[in-house]
Amino acid sequence: MQGLGGLEAEVMNVLWSIERPLSVHDVVEAVTETSGRLPAYTTILTVVTHLHRKGWVQREKRSRAFYYAPSSSRAEATAHALRALLDDSGNTDAVLLHFAKTVTDPEFDALRRGRADESL
Repeated sequence: MQGLGGLEAEVMNVLWSIERPLSVHDVVEAVTETSGRLPAYTTILTVVTHLHRKGWVQREKRSRAFYYAPSSSRAEATAHALRALLDDSGNTDAVLLHFAKTVTDPEFDALRRGRADESL
């Protein structure tokens, strides 16, 4: 995802895949399960703190721990990244026309219906 480092993207993927706020401990466990490596608690704490400052996650305090959840869905974040790419392209019309040539039939049907598949 544009604007995220490797571990930040990994943490966001964890947060998007689990539909409840997670503590840093929960994120460490989930990253370990998905990657097979055990990141340090302090490393994940630093990552979610940066993600919070960048606006990618929101947090709420429960007892002595913060719990983190995505500020937007994966689909919304992807749409924002696409918008930023278009804005930086220098020729939005040409990019959109080239992109339109790659759209699959189901994607075209979704565009016509005007509904998003939130499973992104």
